[in-house]
Amino acid sequence: MKGEERFDNWEKPEIEDGELTEYNWLVQGTDKLKLGDYTDIGAFTYINACKGVEIRKNAQIGSHCSIYSESTIDEKEGKVVIGENAKIGSHTTVMPGVEIGEDAVIGAHSFVNKDVPSGSKAYGTPIEIQEED
Repeated sequence: MKGEERFDNWEKPEIEDGELTEYNWLVQGTDKLKLGDYTDIGAFTYINACKGVEIRKNAQIGSHCSIYSESTIDEKEGKVVIGENAKIGSHTTVMPGVEIGEDAVIGAHSFVNKDVPSGSKAYGTPIEIQEED
């Protein structure tokens, strides 16, 4: 299985609301976070799960990312879903209500404000879905 080889001794981290995990990422709204097995979340990533965030098995999220299930700036809210085996590059922001599909790849420094289909690649500010060659 993908990811499992990288994490022979993987265990879900202890997550306390508003506190850094042992891997130096932080969650608000821990009761609304669903974290799949063999996930990899980079240091200094912030997850606002108050309206729901689901990170599925083998997903990889780079360092310094922000995942928002609610936004006070534009009054948007909604569950965020990050699909199995999805990869999100460092310094990316994911906005409320977005679904990133299975095996999707998001380039670093992207602003994800719309759904990304399974198996696709997207990057930019805001993101653009890239056409396959």
